[in-house]
Amino acid sequence: MSVARLPTVISTTAAKARTAGSAVKILAGSGIVRPVNPLGLARTGLTLARWGTGPAGGFIGLAHRYPRRTAVIDELGSLTYADLDRRSNAIARALAARGIGEGDGVAIMCRNHRGFIDATLAVAKLGADALYLNTAFAGPQLVSVLERDKPALVIHDEEFTGLLADATSAERLVAWVDSEDPGATLESLVSGDPRPVPPPKRHGRIVILTSGTTGAPKSAPRQEAGIDAAVALMSRMPMKDGWRCFIAAPLFHTWGIAHLLFAELLGTTMVLRRRFDPEDALATLAESRADSFVVIPVMMQRILALPEEKLAAYDLDGIASQLKAVASSGSALPGDLALEWMDRFGDTLYNVYGSTEVSYASIADPVDLREAPTSAGKVPWGTQMKILDNDGVPVPDGEVGRIFVGNGLLFEGYTSGGGKEVVEGLMATGDVGRFGPDGRLYIEGRDDDMIVSGGENVFPQEVEDCLMRHELVADAACVGVDDADFGKRLRGFVVLVDGAEVDEGTVEQKLKDWVKDNLARFKVPREIVVTDALPRNATGKVLRRELATWDEGSDGSDGERAAGK
Repeated sequence: MSVARLPTVISTTAAKARTAGSAVKILAGSGIVRPVNPLGLARTGLTLARWGTGPAGGFIGLAHRYPRRTAVIDELGSLTYADLDRRSNAIARALAARGIGEGDGVAIMCRNHRGFIDATLAVAKLGADALYLNTAFAGPQLVSVLERDKPALVIHDEEFTGLLADATSAERLVAWVDSEDPGATLESLVSGDPRPVPPPKRHGRIVILTSGTTGAPKSAPRQEAGIDAAVALMSRMPMKDGWRCFIAAPLFHTWGIAHLLFAELLGTTMVLRRRFDPEDALATLAESRADSFVVIPVMMQRILALPEEKLAAYDLDGIASQLKAVASSGSALPGDLALEWMDRFGDTLYNVYGSTEVSYASIADPVDLREAPTSAGKVPWGTQMKILDNDGVPVPDGEVGRIFVGNGLLFEGYTSGGGKEVVEGLMATGDVGRFGPDGRLYIEGRDDDMIVSGGENVFPQEVEDCLMRHELVADAACVGVDDADFGKRLRGFVVLVDGAEVDEGTVEQKLKDWVKDNLARFKVPREIVVTDALPRNATGKVLRRELATWDEGSDGSDGERAAGK
């Protein structure tokens, strides 16, 4: 080692030590790092060495540490961590007897209930890959995904039997039963041999599907993230050992599965409901006395949109006093949703910006959302972010460019081949944005959503946020459509608040005037369509391709009306 390099090496070593020290401090603050019995610590270390840090190792470790702690509360009752371990052992043995083993793919199409967790743990214990299917997919989408990824088994709720009828997968198991004769069921396997299964040589992967809002959904596999994922999130969001967490976001989605995986570290009691309903959500929060609430933005919108007489039926102050964190992700917070939510339920809202491919990129905490409701906050621990131009060169702060992120959580490429663009170790999120003078990130929209109208760049999200702030508007979306004179023009779609009785022509002009008063003239939509609902997928994202092909006979109701249904 040369003397000239010694200061650099010392500096690098010191930086790593500071990083490790900050990680330990974050973990200690969440109650994860604390004095423990040396024998217990050794047993935990041995478990992780054998099983890895994924669902298998994490939940086996919890069964040893907290065997009697409640792990899951769903419509069927409650299960302890020891229960989950025994159930998944029995299921894993039964699946192995059917030929499922290391490297095989198992598709899981379940709503939020114990069957999703049973299947996930059993598949992980065998070293197989879990492919999570979107519960809002149409039959052709499902067939396409299953033919492409060729899982050896599909575990699904009975309600999806018809949708899967045209798929060629050889074997099926029903997780949630709706009839007296559903066929082979997951629950029937639970009564089998509950002894531990031998650890696989290969650790299974989790495969998340992209939302498919702009094209066919892609399969994005992930290896075990390790503890860095938890540290990144907890560096900007409170999460404590032993909390009760109502996971309303779909478990098949990146945000839902993240909190299932955090449970293996925090010993969380997971509260689950198969379908999201705004009134039921309030009742569940009150009954479960949840410490945290995991949502996608449209869920908060639907709760706040309830009539005042229905909201008054619940102890909102009591719910607000017990909630310590409302964790939102999956899409941008529209309009002033953050402020409206915090005014009603307190300053405990945290919004996470990221993607299936890069995981967590930035987190807005309550201070960020109060001071800058439209910001995406700041980067968490262990994350790098740069705003680059089309040539991969960083743009000055304040200028809009493409968002690139680097962390230990980047995905490894799509199963069908290809991936996201990478520049110097940083991966493209597919969005464009800028850093404000306050150091916060501001998202302008998808890089493929921008339209050029009459030579001017227009990002639909800014116009959507403006429309959402009008008192008549409950929901809004904008898309670019072809225009003979301007190349492209902006078309707006709005859902009016309940009880709004106005002429459509009058409302369209009012909303155009509103946008003109608040934004540049070239950002005013050339037309604004009043519709009953916006087409959304199960994670609440607007299906823009459906709006782009909208015609006069469409009312938007063909899409998923709201997340969780």
